Amino acid sequence: MAIFVVKRNGFKEEFIPEKIVVSCLKAGATLEAARKIAKIVEAKLLEQNINEVTAKDLTKMILDMLKKENEEWYRNWIIFDRAVKKRKTEEELAKS
Repeated sequence: MAIFVVKRNGFKEEFIPEKIVVSCLKAGATLEAARKIAKIVEAKLLEQNINEVTAKDLTKMILDMLKKENEEWYRNWIIFDRAVKKRKTEEELAKS
């Protein structure tokens, strides 16, 4: 079963766990932690039989786990989103 991510611009793309790994690594996570987070997210989506997830919901799932693993990695992700992607991720997630 394919899972699709509904991006912020409305486009859909296939869910690729490796993208979670790369994003977590950019935030400073170890490869082991990044892979673990990606596997847990994928497993949650599969067990809930979800075939579509919004980028926002996916980000929330990842950030919740990242924060539990290491507060600094979580902060790095937030800072990266603000500086590079011009997003206010924390504020967006607080509204949902």
